[in-house]
Amino acid sequence: MKKLILAFFFCIGLSAFAQSGAQVKDLFQKIKEQAKIDKNDRAVYEVLDEFYNKNLQAENDEMTPETVQRIEKMASDPNTKNLHILMLFLMYQQHISRTSMAGKAPDTEFQIETMNILENETRDVYGKVPAIIYIYKAESLDGAGKKNEAKVVLDQGLKEYPDSVPLKVYRYLNTKDEDLKNDLVKNHPNHWMVQQFGIK
Repeated sequence: MKKLILAFFFCIGLSAFAQSGAQVKDLFQKIKEQAKIDKNDRAVYEVLDEFYNKNLQAENDEMTPETVQRIEKMASDPNTKNLHILMLFLMYQQHISRTSMAGKAPDTEFQIETMNILENETRDVYGKVPAIIYIYKAESLDGAGKKNEAKVVLDQGLKEYPDSVPLKVYRYLNTKDEDLKNDLVKNHPNHWMVQQFGIK
């Protein structure tokens, strides 16, 4: 299923793909100017939440073709409210997918800038930051060698989402906190991230 997701993001054809942190600000501003912003419409927030729950929080990858189709339908409909948030999220996914498929490391400047914008925009529009934004921001900072900043983001994320397994995993990897390790081993031993990082 992860291949299906990679193929989806690779083929979605975002023609205005930003290549750097500086470009992403300009591009986002242009997308936002065209967007229909509605703080009462939570469809994009819900799809980000669904992506998180099925792709990251679930014990195994549970992303379905129906979810992918729903994301694709929302992204291709210019009348989708708060489309600017979804488009920036998809550009981030596309960047990660393209670099992964090419066997290259992602551009951490692009990643961090994109996550900063998404964090601010989701907080402004929805009054809350989705768990997936905290996870991706922590990954970006960690990839850039900014471990202390990543720790701050993980702590913020865990305050809002104390049951988030990915946040717990990254927090453990960042700090080697034995209590977190024991929680993960006892309560989530079969989670794909616990398995992937060999937490025992």
